[in-house]
Amino acid sequence: MRGGSTIPKILKGAGWALLALLLALIVALASWEPFFAEQPGPAPQGAWSAQITRDEFGVPHIHGATDADVAFGIAWAHSEDDFSTLQDVLAMTRGRYGAIAGEDGAKVDYIYHLLDARGAAQRGYGNLPADVRELVEAYAAGLNRYAATHPGEVKLKRLFPVNGEDVAAGFALRQPFFFALDKVIGPLASGGELPREHGPRLGKAASPLGSDAAQDGSNAFAVAPSRTGDGSTLLVSNTHQPWRGPVSWYELEVESDQGWHFAGATFPGAPFPLLGHNEHLGWTNTVNRPDLVDVYKLTLDKDGTHYLMDGKWKVLTRERVLLPVKFGPLDLPVWKTVWRSEQGPVLKNKHGAFAVRYGDMGRIDQLTEYYRLNTSKTYADWLKALAMQAVPSTNFVYADAKGNIAYVYNAAIPDRPKGYDWRGVLPGDISKDVWHKLVPFDAIPHYLNPTSGYLFNSNNTPFRAAGPGSNLSPGSVPPEMGVELVMTNRARRASKLLAATDPLPLAELKRIKYDEGWERAGYVKQMLDGVAKLDLSGDPLLAKAQKLLGQWDLKSDGNNPADALAVLVLKEATMADYNMEPLPDPKAQLAFAAHHLMQYFGRLDPPLGDVQRLRLGPGNYSVDLPYDGGPDTLRAATNWDIAPDGRLKVKHGDSFIMFVEWPKDGPVRSQSIVPFGSATTRPDSPHYTDQSKLFVAHQLKPVRFTDADIKAHAVRSYTVSSGPS
Repeated sequence: MRGGSTIPKILKGAGWALLALLLALIVALASWEPFFAEQPGPAPQGAWSAQITRDEFGVPHIHGATDADVAFGIAWAHSEDDFSTLQDVLAMTRGRYGAIAGEDGAKVDYIYHLLDARGAAQRGYGNLPADVRELVEAYAAGLNRYAATHPGEVKLKRLFPVNGEDVAAGFALRQPFFFALDKVIGPLASGGELPREHGPRLGKAASPLGSDAAQDGSNAFAVAPSRTGDGSTLLVSNTHQPWRGPVSWYELEVESDQGWHFAGATFPGAPFPLLGHNEHLGWTNTVNRPDLVDVYKLTLDKDGTHYLMDGKWKVLTRERVLLPVKFGPLDLPVWKTVWRSEQGPVLKNKHGAFAVRYGDMGRIDQLTEYYRLNTSKTYADWLKALAMQAVPSTNFVYADAKGNIAYVYNAAIPDRPKGYDWRGVLPGDISKDVWHKLVPFDAIPHYLNPTSGYLFNSNNTPFRAAGPGSNLSPGSVPPEMGVELVMTNRARRASKLLAATDPLPLAELKRIKYDEGWERAGYVKQMLDGVAKLDLSGDPLLAKAQKLLGQWDLKSDGNNPADALAVLVLKEATMADYNMEPLPDPKAQLAFAAHHLMQYFGRLDPPLGDVQRLRLGPGNYSVDLPYDGGPDTLRAATNWDIAPDGRLKVKHGDSFIMFVEWPKDGPVRSQSIVPFGSATTRPDSPHYTDQSKLFVAHQLKPVRFTDADIKAHAVRSYTVSSGPS
């Protein structure tokens, strides 16, 4: 009996031991990440101080004795309004975003390691000019100071202090996604098919940075004094970005005693405005789609550790990286292997091993280029900065006080040898097809003061930018450059409306920018014609929807009973056309739209404003307002989520809008608007949504640019400085 009673005791003891082991494992998974993660480098050392003045809309006006002081103030002001997103960006620069955003964040961390963003920052940081490094260090110090004085807001242990190298790593990581590098990496990582450039693709790869890169768009307009009718020069910035997240706009105005003075908007993690204007000149951007990426299929040895190049085996560089993946209160450790060849990052899948090479790979001197653009005073200065070719993509549309307008199809296009099919997958064992330099800046499409008197871009080919008689010829560049030839609906509308409007004063330009029309051309015609041809005699609901859509007036202004139906029918086609994918089935889209409207609204013809909404909440400053426009109209509602009540909650479209005017006689003046407010993630602030009613009504607010105007409308002014924490 004594022996028999020992067994339960042993089992009981083993059970407690197992429980203790389980608890220890849980504690370890809940606490390991900060200690095994990439750790901060030395904190920036220096004394910086800035004065921040908030105007009636909460927009920060940041003044400092030096440019570096201003950068310190930018970090502080932005942290006051959106410290949460800034930390997301900083976590990305350390490969720790998975500890915040789980699996989606871990995808970003994998890309961070794959692209060697940290290595690029380490190699290039010391080569940046001293004034650029000081600016970036001061910005990092501002983030550190805010974190030290607001410890309750810090998301990750040991994320701070950050330094200039962290800021630079963020630029190395995020810039390639503006030319949709993820559309190549995603399918290669999953074993799917590549985009059309490298072969037909059936699936969609989600952007690892959450930027909706597949749907990015924008509109930009510049009008010369010869066309405005009153001698003024006009510039319109109308980018389409997500309304929340790492690539959402934040408005600001900055001025230093050293001469830096600029009003515009920036992204979280950038120490300066990325677009806008100073006294002398301004610019805006739209996404372009040059061929900046090449894919090579490698020949590996049986061990998969060497690749063939010119008949010789070369070592395939290997690195093991640890990714944290947040799962509830735990951080699960996931090991991944990152491979690299001389072409670039390598991804292995069931089809083989593929190397990726892209324009401006491994560069961080975008920091220098943007800073020099900010402080340019003449077109020559500005063009010299842009000619660095450090910003790998995005069109630049420009205007200035002297009446110049310009459009540069900005792109770091590889200088590819002739004789290869650069739009397909290349052989990875021939060194001659590995390019090592870029197409010269002077060789890319570029307009200056066209005779038409205006320039525009709505994510369309650069060969339709200046109106009849002023456009460049597609034959002016070789096919190896991969310059797109497509037209969006927005581009067709802009081209038509601009050519037909003379003169083009500010009021007319506003009318064109807020246009909600569609052209019955391209994919729009194909979808509408496809619906019209359907035999729906056996389906009364779809037959009724078909008839209603046939009466649509081709506008998304909320005044036609078919507006909501049309937006739902065309949404997926817009995305497919933009991504050069096959168009969806017209009957399937009509069925989806009709059943959705009947399920949630009980009718096929609810007003567009009842269906498509600008929403943010809950809280005292929540908003729920009607929103017009469509996924490919100049008044843009690019993308939305379907809410539980069936409404379309717009999350991406018209974002930061700025109209800039240089009068014939007088200083620059501008107006702007954002969808919600300057207090981006602060729901308790009155500036969380205080611009929304103006935004949905196609109205703008004044930009406070001069000292007198800022002081006259100041609501709060205070000084922030570095110092002991």
